[in-house]
Amino acid sequence: MPLRILIAKPGLDGHDRGAKVVAAALRDAGFEVVYTGLHQTPEMIANAAIQEGVDAVGLSVMSGAHTTLFPLVVNLLAERGAPDIVVFGGGIVPDEDVPDLEASGVRTVFRPGTPLSAIVDWVRENVKPRI
Repeated sequence: MPLRILIAKPGLDGHDRGAKVVAAALRDAGFEVVYTGLHQTPEMIANAAIQEGVDAVGLSVMSGAHTTLFPLVVNLLAERGAPDIVVFGGGIVPDEDVPDLEASGVRTVFRPGTPLSAIVDWVRENVKPRI
């Protein structure tokens, strides 16, 4: 059974091209992908991840709100009994923010220019089926 990955755009950020490109690359690599669309709250993302039975959540933020939104999704998943859903991120994230995001439970952060093959390979190596 293929891994299920939810790709989400938390917050008010209206730029979704990168998220759609990553979602398509993951789909083309054989994963089942759920894309939530723009303007999702962390609560909506956590609920969708649990309802969809995903193995991982990929978050994309270009607005600078990653230090608030990414950890909130991690915490909400844990509060809702799904701490084993892997959360990874991407977007415009300064180098200095990455250690704090990783300390909050975000497994990795992909920066602009990351080859799609590197994202696919990371998911294959770091995400395991939850069921």
